[in-house]
Amino acid sequence: MNESTTPAVRATGISKFFGGIPALDAVDFELAWGEVHALLGENGAGKTTLSNILAGIYRADAGQLLVEGTERDFRNPAQAIEAGIGMVHQHFKLVEPMTVAENIHLGWPETPRIISHRTLVERTRAFMDRIGLHVDPTAKIWQLSVGEQQRVEILRVLARGARVLILDEPTAVLTAHEARELFAVMRQLVAQGLSVIFISHKLNEVLEVSDRVTVLRGGRHVITRPTAGATARELAQLMTGEERELTVEHRDVLGEVVLELRGVSARNHRGLPALHHIDLAVRSGEIMGIAGVSGNGQSELAEVISALRAVDEGRIFIDDRDVTNAAVRAVADLGVGHIPEDRIGVGMVASAPVKDNAVLRHYRSAELSQGITLHRGGVVAFAQHLVDAARVQTRSVHATAGQMSGGNQQRLVARREAMIAERVLIAAHPTRGLDVMASQEVQAAIVDRRDAGCAVVLISDDLDEVLLLADRVAVMYEGRIMGVFDRAAADREHLGLLMGGHEQPVEPA
Repeated sequence: MNESTTPAVRATGISKFFGGIPALDAVDFELAWGEVHALLGENGAGKTTLSNILAGIYRADAGQLLVEGTERDFRNPAQAIEAGIGMVHQHFKLVEPMTVAENIHLGWPETPRIISHRTLVERTRAFMDRIGLHVDPTAKIWQLSVGEQQRVEILRVLARGARVLILDEPTAVLTAHEARELFAVMRQLVAQGLSVIFISHKLNEVLEVSDRVTVLRGGRHVITRPTAGATARELAQLMTGEERELTVEHRDVLGEVVLELRGVSARNHRGLPALHHIDLAVRSGEIMGIAGVSGNGQSELAEVISALRAVDEGRIFIDDRDVTNAAVRAVADLGVGHIPEDRIGVGMVASAPVKDNAVLRHYRSAELSQGITLHRGGVVAFAQHLVDAARVQTRSVHATAGQMSGGNQQRLVARREAMIAERVLIAAHPTRGLDVMASQEVQAAIVDRRDAGCAVVLISDDLDEVLLLADRVAVMYEGRIMGVFDRAAADREHLGLLMGGHEQPVEPA
């Protein structure tokens, strides 16, 4: 650890207002050298706003910011990175048509003015070896998994000389194995004297990797304390101001088959086989959990069911009706809702108002439209009802959806899709990036759809979430179903082995 007593960062009395509403209210925060400092709070508590001020994206309306003892007033991220502070965002800022090596060298001060592709790759590999974080430097960004793209973002920031690294929900898009690799890198960095601000809603990760934790609630500082001795329940109570725990009642599934896949095969966006002869039946009133390491065909499974991806072989049935390669609207009209993994790229239009996103799947209903004419008053009323029911925090339903926090975007999409899911709900990573309370609200909404007779397909790489919610669990590996198990008979170790492909496929139950 750095022996200097001068903190890496000291923020005092930081306040920030948006439209007269305080996002931060006189917040104090201090980061020591050589520590992982977790920043906790519900969605909208001010974590990202504080991080954006430290990273030069926002300017504080009041307060003082010291970096290595020197007062700073960043006007842009370039000034922050020059001072040694870099931020890795939830939503990536990579150039997708370019390679990993090209993205890392963009804006890197050490990039030579004249350089060959071979040299770019060699320099990138050497840098990755030094940091201990690896991605294929020749791959284009669009070809990478979400977890691999996250690694490239971290490498880009470190390449620019960041000594303070702000990680905003870095494990929200990583598998458990990838998260462990990231934690190893974080420990390596702090051992070298660097500092990490770790923003996460996963309390078990906070307890595992952080040295200290600061909790924000409602834009105010609640507590800063050592992580040692803290418990997940204590931190959750500090974040929310109340103690609450979701319980799910499981029972034998006796309903009729609503969703059935027979021998379904499909390709991914690169044209490579992603699903191999999938047989799966989901009944009315059950949650079928799909467990697996990210990138093993779960995304393609959700897309073929919701008609976003074509099927090469096999058939898909909803209530015995063949919907194989049907139009998206036709499938939705049968009562199929889809909470997508990519809420920005697939689930909403970030540049459009909240009200337009709220009615994105409902605007053809009689209450909202007549022919080609929308009932403006009805649209606003519908949107306001949805926002209130989902506890979405937004300045107005007329505000741009992209201005909301990621958690609030997810709340909006999840509740909207649950409203149309009369027969089938596909929930792909529905709580990714959500705080404890918001996660429980979304999970409760999923259980409500199950109890209303809906067939739910829950896709998650969080095995704890799958075992909490699912009535049956199917394990996927390399696009194949490795087995289907009743929750009561599901053994965590056995599921983990199947998720890693360490056993031969078995016949689905």
